[in-house]
Amino acid sequence: MIGRIFGDRRRLAILRRVDRPAAVLIAILQAIVAAIGWFAVEPVVLAITIAAQLALGGLAAAYVIGPARPDSGLARYAMPAVAGIAATVFGRLIPGGVSVLLVPILAVLLWSVTYLELRLARGTGGRTIQNLLLTAIVFTGAWGLLGYFGAQTWPSPILLLAILTVPLAIRAAEARGALGAEAVGQAVLQVLVVVQVGLAVSLLNVQLQLTAAIIALAFYTWGGAVDALRGDASGRAVAAEFGSLMLIGLVAGLLLTRP
Repeated sequence: MIGRIFGDRRRLAILRRVDRPAAVLIAILQAIVAAIGWFAVEPVVLAITIAAQLALGGLAAAYVIGPARPDSGLARYAMPAVAGIAATVFGRLIPGGVSVLLVPILAVLLWSVTYLELRLARGTGGRTIQNLLLTAIVFTGAWGLLGYFGAQTWPSPILLLAILTVPLAIRAAEARGALGAEAVGQAVLQVLVVVQVGLAVSLLNVQLQLTAAIIALAFYTWGGAVDALRGDASGRAVAAEFGSLMLIGLVAGLLLTRP
């Protein structure tokens, strides 16, 4: 009896230290739903798991992140759902026995998406981590969609990737301080860059992971260029720095083109 009481106290103490315990529970549910999608054979089952990710992500946005504020934008509410969808399609590429072991790690990663948004709302989050996280979601989503449909079935996977990238691009624009029509305009340009690069690389017949990496590099490069232009950097310096970075990725793709 005494041991049970002290055990309950320890559990309560742990829960008090966890910021928003509901975020942990929702992340665990998202990881379980993603694992179901990994083993789905029928497209209908995969579609149901994606719909479940949208529902759980919406729950995380409404209950955990909290009410909207005029100075923070609205795209942050889509981040848990987008991350869950990217994890669902990407995990299908991992062998079955190994993927089951990655479910706890996935739960932690999905929780970190919501936790980062909470920190950013308080003004304590890092922009660098956010940019890397958005790029990682683009990479996993691109690789998963290309692996499911095949690179030669374009434009279907690229168009779906564009839809997945829209909230990510808007979130990146809002993080730069753009809101409303300005954020949407920047996001449209960034999505167009992703689509153009995705279509071009798909025609090179390179490995899927390299295609996804170049697409994610284009997403990151465009965002970094906008950040630099909004600062004190000159347009010529930005074009030289980030243009060369993108050129390196394209040259690597050409060198690794499969016959």
